[in-house]
Amino acid sequence: MSKTMKYSLMLLITSAIWGFAFVAQSEGGDAVGPFTFNSIRNFIGAGILVPVIAFLDKLGYGIKPADKAERKKLWKYGSLIGIVLFLATNLQQLGITYGRSAGKAGFITACYLIMVPIIGLFLGKKCGIHIWVAVVAAMAGVYMLSVTGRDGLAWTDLLLLLSAFAFAVQITLIDIFVADVDGVRMAAIQFLVCGILSAIPMFILESSKWAGGKGPFTAFASSEAWISILYAGLLSCGVAYTLQIVGQKNVPPTLASLMMSFESVFCVIGGWLLLGERMTFRQFYGCGLVFIAILLAQFGELLSAGKEKEKDKKEEGYETDQ
Repeated sequence: MSKTMKYSLMLLITSAIWGFAFVAQSEGGDAVGPFTFNSIRNFIGAGILVPVIAFLDKLGYGIKPADKAERKKLWKYGSLIGIVLFLATNLQQLGITYGRSAGKAGFITACYLIMVPIIGLFLGKKCGIHIWVAVVAAMAGVYMLSVTGRDGLAWTDLLLLLSAFAFAVQITLIDIFVADVDGVRMAAIQFLVCGILSAIPMFILESSKWAGGKGPFTAFASSEAWISILYAGLLSCGVAYTLQIVGQKNVPPTLASLMMSFESVFCVIGGWLLLGERMTFRQFYGCGLVFIAILLAQFGELLSAGKEKEKDKKEEGYETDQ
């Protein structure tokens, strides 16, 4: 197995873990409430990354802050991303919990892959025609997925679209900040901040859902709750994020994005196999349009990157001739 194939497989496993996490989010959110679910899973995610950081330091992937200024920068970046993650994950969790469809939620959330390059426009990055075609296809797909009869978009679908936008902002910030600080350390801080912020509405709004009325961690008294929370915390946050970090370091960015776009496919498979979800032909057609839009955006970026490399090679050759 080639090096590229091995690390691409890591990213495919990452997308599978994240895709099936929509099932865990649906089950866990129903059992204990969306804010309780997110608070506990993020605390678990932050905790599991502590030994991961030590392990990656030994492998040479970690970057320890050199001084107080570096530590301050790390916490500032991690906290800012944690605030955005708080908005993204809780909007998503509310959409899943009250929208009652893990598969549809996964495809709508996957629109963040198209929103990222659009946000890049405001940061001075170029955006090819393929992105705009992908946007039109994605909008059509979301319409087919979400609008049934004369009811228009459901409020839960709007929450999921807002969540996708928040995830796109989070990814953009990570892309900007990760060059200056250690990515996994920043991730641990973002999970910690997200967990703390999610705990505020958890205590205010969801205390009635706690088993026995003793506190949020009694949610583990329910088997469906603790299995879902542990999956989301250990696998989705801890394992998948680590695989993403290692995989993305060894795979071209466009190929990495393409592999992780299969998250939306796995979430539908998970909803069908584990939750017994069924979609209408119209909704499957909408899923297809969203997936085509994602692939179009990723392949377009791959082609653009190839053209840029060819251009750089020609310029280097010209300078050498001179």
